[in-house]
Amino acid sequence: MKSVELFCGAGLMGEGFTRAGFKTIYAADLDENAIASYNKNLKHAVGEVRNVGDIKTGLRCDIIIAGPPCQGFSTLGKRDRKDARNKMSLLLLDWAKSAKAKVVVIENVPQFLESAYYKTLVKDFSALGYESVAWVLDAYDFGVAQHRKRSFTIFSKIGLPEKPKVKKTQFTVEDAFKGLSKAANKNGMHSAPQPSELAYKRIKKIPKKGSKLELMKIAPQLCPQSWFDLGRQATDVWGRMDYKAPANTIRCCFLNPSKGRYLHPTENRVITLREGARLQGIPDKWNFVGSRTSIARQIGNGVPIPLAEAVARTVAKLF
Repeated sequence: MKSVELFCGAGLMGEGFTRAGFKTIYAADLDENAIASYNKNLKHAVGEVRNVGDIKTGLRCDIIIAGPPCQGFSTLGKRDRKDARNKMSLLLLDWAKSAKAKVVVIENVPQFLESAYYKTLVKDFSALGYESVAWVLDAYDFGVAQHRKRSFTIFSKIGLPEKPKVKKTQFTVEDAFKGLSKAANKNGMHSAPQPSELAYKRIKKIPKKGSKLELMKIAPQLCPQSWFDLGRQATDVWGRMDYKAPANTIRCCFLNPSKGRYLHPTENRVITLREGARLQGIPDKWNFVGSRTSIARQIGNGVPIPLAEAVARTVAKLF
């Protein structure tokens, strides 16, 4: 089963499909570091730094898998309908026609299914003879120690797949971090940025499972007035993870405690790159290319590998 992967990032979704028996013959993304990471880790390393709008003519495949930009749809962003990245999902119509793909799988945030672009895709793919089905799946239900809801839309000319079945075994942050030292390294994947003096004072005061809400009560002198003005908004920022529960969604900014619940459950630091990777189901043997910030972006922007594999295995039954 030959696949083409577009907006491929570092290859997390591609790895899931590889495990299910698909062979990537071509992949494209605009992030040079992500492509370099892709080519270091996937069995079929064919990633290119290329504008997805530039169709590689003459390429033929059975399936196209794609994770077009989600920032314009996500509730964590501005949800700007005029965001130029929104329309990039429409490029998949031309790719499907050119590559004569039997199946197209599009991954995005759940809000993508409410967009005008999604409705256009359904209408135009239908005109090309594709049926469609859409699911919203939580990675936690498929063996990932993280709550992360994503939408998967399958356009198919060979029938529609069954929805993946939820796994009985579920994992926590403690399961994901098993075997890693609580102390972070200065360099490498098990490292995290050194906090400023003020940030460190704040982190030290935040109790188990706590967040900025507890800090505002315990040490108001360490908190800016803007926190009090906002009240209970953004309650997970400067938050500690809970060892006995799954993590919240790991975003590309997980090295910044002000962006979410990204503090280690017991240590006075944010989680490391390795810990973030494990929460995405990425094996320790994977190697990433780029700065710490670039690697965090590659990890946070990807689809958790076990979730991608669950989707891939049910789609593979169509062939």
